[in-house]
Amino acid sequence: MSDEVESTPEPARPARRIDARSLRGLAHPLRMRIFELLSLDGPATATRLAERLGENTGTVSWHLRHLAEHGFIEEEAGRGTKRERWWRRAGVSNELNTADFRDDPDTRGALSVYVHELVQQYFNRVMNYVGEDWDDGWRNAGTLADWPDLRLTPGQLAALNAELAAVIARHTLAPGTAPAPGALPVVVQLQSFPRRERGTV
Repeated sequence: MSDEVESTPEPARPARRIDARSLRGLAHPLRMRIFELLSLDGPATATRLAERLGENTGTVSWHLRHLAEHGFIEEEAGRGTKRERWWRRAGVSNELNTADFRDDPDTRGALSVYVHELVQQYFNRVMNYVGEDWDDGWRNAGTLADWPDLRLTPGQLAALNAELAAVIARHTLAPGTAPAPGALPVVVQLQSFPRRERGTV
């Protein structure tokens, strides 16, 4: 199984593979939420993030410094003050392969936290969309769908995922390209995994 911290393909960003130390630095519910907000909504201060998260500013500041220490975020130079710093997501694509840590007892707990929090984030994004009021144009354009009747080998499943990622990459704006008029941020989520076959009773 391979998971990415990325929620959208970022072909222009250099990639780094997350190691055990970085995984432990990220795998915390609040840190993952902070990283998500900076990834989705852009730079922010500890005060703004604390307001959105319902947390103490000092606590958020501590977690921001921790994320920066592990290379997930960075201070935005030339903006803010010594008392109120602006933070942004670092300009790298973070790739995590769970197979790197499956047999390592020292990182098993961090991996479990990371995977569960990531799934919860994906779930929350869907629930936000379902609960919000969208006009018919956007509501008809979005989709919640599944295809439960595929039968694939591991190689075929990997090829399917690669093809889908390539399609998303073709629709991802190149750096410096302005979005089309009326465009909004769009989240594309893909979950593809085998299931245990159950016999009939």
